Amino acid sequence: MPARKVIITCAVTGSIHTPSMSPHIPITAGQIADAAIEAAEAGAAIVHLHARDERDGRPDQSLEAFSPFLKVIKQKSDVVINITTGGSQTMTVDERLKPVATFKPEIASLNMGSMNFGLFPMLNRFTDFKYDWERPYLEGSKERIFKNTFADIERILTTCADNDTRFEIECYDIGHLYTLSHFVDRGLVKPPFFIQSVFGLLGGIGSHPEDVMMMKRTADRLFGHDYNWSVLGAGRNQMNIAAMSVAMGGNVRVGLEDSLWIGPGKLAESNAQQVSTVRAIIKGLGCEIATPAEAREILKLKGGDRVAF
Repeated sequence: MPARKVIITCAVTGSIHTPSMSPHIPITAGQIADAAIEAAEAGAAIVHLHARDERDGRPDQSLEAFSPFLKVIKQKSDVVINITTGGSQTMTVDERLKPVATFKPEIASLNMGSMNFGLFPMLNRFTDFKYDWERPYLEGSKERIFKNTFADIERILTTCADNDTRFEIECYDIGHLYTLSHFVDRGLVKPPFFIQSVFGLLGGIGSHPEDVMMMKRTADRLFGHDYNWSVLGAGRNQMNIAAMSVAMGGNVRVGLEDSLWIGPGKLAESNAQQVSTVRAIIKGLGCEIATPAEAREILKLKGGDRVAF
């Protein structure tokens, strides 16, 4: 019997961590492109992409920020490119949706609900900031809500429907699985679903093994064989939750968006380093790494020749 193929997604920069937290966070278009290509070479089948303002590293959802690195990654790698519709908490749904609507990627991320998204505890670890936006951005998460209403989600789904873009459906809590089920019942999301369960972010489900198992049991009950499961663990939870997922038949996501660390108190020096670490875990558990071509087949993606970049 052939070994099971595990899809590695790498989220290379995100909008959670600010530039002063690590010198290794990709900021410029060139850095983001290099990070994505290196992650793919290390074994990632999918790269999940945000953009940043090159002047000060703040989240940037403009087309001008995305375009340069999308083209370079596509030219130099066959990795599956996944563009966020999450952007950051400070953006409108119109701002968050524009890159996906314009560039028509194979996959886009989609948060399955509005939620408190607490970044402020990081102020207990990080106190010195290079840019004046960083501290208020983190402090503001105490009262800020990441907004994705039913209307917002419906708009994102319907906008992307004619483009055949599939979704990395990000579920931060059990209720998000039921929200996905609602949209499935309405015919707005088609199987196979790619469900990314997110653990350990303040405002969402925790990182206890029981939380991981409950997410998986609920998804199994709601979606049966119509979905592929993946996990990401925030911060120090990254690799142990990845190991749990692989042992439970799932896939994994790593990257500096989700965790700055490679070990206790040790900053990861690159996204590729995290990919290599999780690859070793996957191999150690008797599984194989899915190539981009295999990920496209597993997730029923449209192919890199049908994107608009």
